[in-house]
Amino acid sequence: MDLNSKNEENLDFMIETMKKKLQLVNSGLIQGSDYSLDKYDDIKELYDMIMKMNSFSVRDLEGIVSELGAMKSK
Repeated sequence: MDLNSKNEENLDFMIETMKKKLQLVNSGLIQGSDYSLDKYDDIKELYDMIMKMNSFSVRDLEGIVSELGAMKSK
């Protein structure tokens, strides 16, 4: 999968993969459809960072979820 192509399928893939890696309890609150392609580069940057991390502290999780929330389309 070429994540450099900005499309809805790649956006959904990144969101779902991040949710799985973070093991979010309320993962239903974060859906790919909540995000605009305008935020694709920001989400890709966050995705790349998360994929490089081996573990997450509570502070890491809070920060990541907060960032995802801030990127949602209003």
